[in-house]
Amino acid sequence: MVQMETTSQGPQPNTLRAPALDPIDARIVQLLADDGRMTNAELAGHLGVAPSTAHARLRALVERGVITGFHASVDERMLGAGLQAIIGVTLRPSGRRESIVEFAERVRVLPQVIQVFFLGGDDDFLLHIAVADSSEMREFVLEHLSAQSSVASTRTSIVFDYHRNSVAASFA
Repeated sequence: MVQMETTSQGPQPNTLRAPALDPIDARIVQLLADDGRMTNAELAGHLGVAPSTAHARLRALVERGVITGFHASVDERMLGAGLQAIIGVTLRPSGRRESIVEFAERVRVLPQVIQVFFLGGDDDFLLHIAVADSSEMREFVLEHLSAQSSVASTRTSIVFDYHRNSVAASFA
């Protein structure tokens, strides 16, 4: 997946060059992907290095942008949002650059939106959302998507079940 940066000229692709990771940095990334709550002492123990070294390495990985954050995995059902969907959104061709930026900014802050993907292909965006029920799903699509003049069409697929991998699959 290509991440996009928003500039005054619109979304710009980040470089696709992977940062060089030595074996210790690669192991830090793997350990934290498996358990983001691992303490610095535990991390150092797994690596066989001093806690100060583990901390400095982790801080450098964050500063370099290799590690972009630490997140909690939330069961949306426990928060009353047991119905999830993936919604494909196609924008109208006119003023696409501006509408792409505006659309992304508008939907990413909605509380129902779990993830936003900007794509190449038939759909311009995929939205992963969680809502309480089908009535709220309908309201979301009508109020936040179909009502936008930049949206040409939507296609909603209900999620029955999903598994989140701890590490994304390789495309090679």
